[in-house]
Parts: sequence; C-alpha cells; structure tokens
Amino acid sequence: MRDFFVNVIRYPRYLVAFGLGVALSVLEPLLARTRNPVTAVALVGAAVSGVLSLALVLHAMVTPVPAA
Repeated sequence: MRDFFVNVIRYPRYLVAFGLGVALSVLEPLLARTRNPVTAVALVGAAVSGVLSLALVLHAMVTPVPAA
C-alpha cells in the first residue's frame, strides 16, 4: 500500500513536467518568429483573441440562462 501512495505522490511532478514540455515545444517555434514585427503583432493578436474567446466561452458556460 505504501508503494501505491508513493506512486500517487509522483503524478503531480509528472503532470508539471509534461505541461512544461508541451509549453516549451509549442512556444519555442513561436518565439523564434517574433523577429519580424508583423509576425510578432499577428502572434500577439492571435494570443489575445484566443484568451478572449476562451474567457467568453467559459463565462457563457458558467452564467445561468435567465428565465423567460
């Protein structure tokens, strides 16, 4: 039973390592493209648009529909 809990305690570390690995593999090519100002502005616009869209979708999911 002790081995079970030791393995369960390891999962957050694996999750953090996996998340950082995915983030680095996605952000590294994007950051390399920021040398061109037009591309940098487009990437910032896409990031802002994505965050705004995610926020609006989550807000719509959480907010109850008013009764008619």
